[in-house]
Amino acid sequence: MPITIADVATRAGVSKTTVSRVLNGKGEVDARTADRVRAVITALGYVPSARAVGLARGRTRVVGMLVPALTWPWMGEVLQGAVDVVETEGYGLLLFTCNRGDESMRRFASQVSAKAFDGLLVVEPEGTLDYITGLHRRGLPVILIDDRAHQPRFPSVRTTNAAGARAAAGHLLALGRRRPLVITGQRRFGCTRERLAGFADGYAEAGLPIDPPLVVEGDFTFDCGRAAVDRLLDAGVPFDAVFAHNDLSAAGALQALRDAGRRVPQDVAVVGFDDLPLAGHTHPPLTSVRQPLRQMGAAAARTLVSHFDGTPLPDSPTVIPTTFTVRGSTRAG
Repeated sequence: MPITIADVATRAGVSKTTVSRVLNGKGEVDARTADRVRAVITALGYVPSARAVGLARGRTRVVGMLVPALTWPWMGEVLQGAVDVVETEGYGLLLFTCNRGDESMRRFASQVSAKAFDGLLVVEPEGTLDYITGLHRRGLPVILIDDRAHQPRFPSVRTTNAAGARAAAGHLLALGRRRPLVITGQRRFGCTRERLAGFADGYAEAGLPIDPPLVVEGDFTFDCGRAAVDRLLDAGVPFDAVFAHNDLSAAGALQALRDAGRRVPQDVAVVGFDDLPLAGHTHPPLTSVRQPLRQMGAAAARTLVSHFDGTPLPDSPTVIPTTFTVRGSTRAG
C-alpha cells in the first residue's frame, strides 16, 4: 500500500495538518517537530502528491495548453517553444487537444473546474474563442498564440502574416515573375485573408493585379497544392510563379510541376509560408516566409510565467515579425 500523509502523522506523533505545514514550508511548526516529521518522511519514503501540495500553496505550478490537434504541420514547433520555457521555470505542462470535438472540450472544461492548472496557453480550436474569452474574464490567465486576426481582448502572441506575404510578392516581382498562382488556405482563417491581402497588395502596387483565376483556395495540405497546379496546367492558364500559404501545399505544387516537366525555378518559381524543416528538404529546397513559431510559443509561455511571478499581463499583442529565407525554388544554381 502507498504511504499516506496519515502514516507520516502517526509515526511522527503529530496531526496531518502539522505534516501538511511542514511539506508546504509555511513556518508554523517549531524546528524540532519539523525535523522529526522530515525524518519520518525520509524513513517511510513518503512522496507527497505534487497536485495536493500545489493546491495547498494556492498554485499547481502547472500550465495548461489547449490546441486543435497535434497533426497541424507547425504545431510541434509552437509546442516545443512553450515547453522550453515552462520546463526551465520548473512548471509542468498539461496538454489538451480537440481531436474528439465536444467530448474533448467537456474533458477540458472539467479540468478548468478542478483548477488543474494556473494559466492557459491557447492555439484556438475553431469555434472556442467565446468560451476562452469567458475563462479569461472569470480570472484565468490566458495567452492566445496565433490570433488568426481575431484580436481578442486578452493577451496574444502573433506574427506579421500580411507583411510576410508582401515580402514574398516583392521577391517574386524582383525576379520578373508577373503571373503568380496563389494557393491559399481556407478563407475562414484570418491568416489566409491576411496573407492573400498582403501578397495581392504587393502586386497591385506594382501595377500587376492578380487575375482571379490565379487564386485557388486550398486547405493547407500537400494534395491541395498538387491539385491546384494540375488544375491550371490542364486548363492552359499560364503562370510563372506559385505562392502557397504553407510549406506543405508548396511541396505539393513542387511535385506537380516536376511531374509535368516544368523546371523550378527556371520555368516556375515557388514560395511557401512557415519555413518548417520540410522546406530545406524539398526538391529543390523551398524559399519560404518564416513564421517564428517556436519563438511565439516561448514568448507566450514566458508572458504567462512572468505573470505568475507578479508581472501584469500586457495590454497589447506581442508581435514577432516574419523573416524570409531564399532557397533553390526561386534561385537557380
